Amino acid sequence: MRLKKSMLTRSLQAVAVLAMAAATTGNARAQPAAGTPADSGWNGKAQPPRYEGQIFPPWQHGENNGAVNKGFEFTVPEVDVMADFHGDLSDPKLVLYVGGNYYFAMAPLVAAFEQQNPQYKGRIFYVTIPPGMLVTAMKAGGTFTSGNMTFTARPDAYFAGLKKVEALIAAGELTGPAVPYVTNNLTIMVPKGNPAHITGLADLGRPGLRLVMPNPAFEGIARQIQASLVKAGGAALEKQVYETGVANGTTILTHIHHRQTPLFLMQGLADAGITWKSEAVFQEQAGHPISDVPIAAALNTTAIYAGAMVKGAAHPDAAKAWLAFIHSPAALAIFERYDFKPYKGSAPSPAPAG
Repeated sequence: MRLKKSMLTRSLQAVAVLAMAAATTGNARAQPAAGTPADSGWNGKAQPPRYEGQIFPPWQHGENNGAVNKGFEFTVPEVDVMADFHGDLSDPKLVLYVGGNYYFAMAPLVAAFEQQNPQYKGRIFYVTIPPGMLVTAMKAGGTFTSGNMTFTARPDAYFAGLKKVEALIAAGELTGPAVPYVTNNLTIMVPKGNPAHITGLADLGRPGLRLVMPNPAFEGIARQIQASLVKAGGAALEKQVYETGVANGTTILTHIHHRQTPLFLMQGLADAGITWKSEAVFQEQAGHPISDVPIAAALNTTAIYAGAMVKGAAHPDAAKAWLAFIHSPAALAIFERYDFKPYKGSAPSPAPAG
């Protein structure tokens, strides 16, 4: 209990530190695009100005929103942004709850799916927060509150690690079978140039090293990270990172590591953090000052991603169409852009709706 409380305290402290850094650090503050007067408001346009050197999410500049009519665009990085909710809520025909560690792959996946299934174009809504949080939302009837906005988006299909999906099928929350599709491995994400000279997992126990790590209370990846730390340095290394570091303030624990880890690294608040390899690949592809240090295969942990239909889904045919698509050659080719590997086992096809 004491550890969980300290984890929550550190997470809240990290949010406070982030807010102060955004307010006081010049290079962390978004600047108006060239040619946009600083005092001109939105210059008579129906959307805010574009930003140069933007390190705050959303990092794909609206590409992950498949809504056909976006209306009045209001996204102000740092203060008004909902990076992990995507699409048009007015009348979706498919709602997906997707573990956030491949949010960056969803835009091309949705585009490919809509090309094959044009009846769903602009009618897909998806959420990309950590899998455990998605389960909490499911149990809350699909109702979310983000800032001052409350809305309901009940899921048709859920995607997370294979074991998690199988457990939810066994609990009656999901309808089997589980459909596995890709695998992923861990890596050490660092600022570009690796200024702390991290060479491997053992270095994460170095006294004074500032880490940003997924919180075991919120994110399943933390358990896999803990297993890899034990492989690399025994229980002592795991304790240094997740207990001693939390207690002395050198380890920041996240709520949403796929957003917070790269952001904290780019802001200079941390020297390293463990993420999935695909997340580091995306950050580098996006041109952000992020790199990664590979973890040896013997010390690494492989995740198997899977999905299943939610029990009582409002759109079962659409859910089954997505589950059939997610392990198709077209989908796997998209995942491979970010260093995911195709799952080599058998992936059952959902039975047709009846």
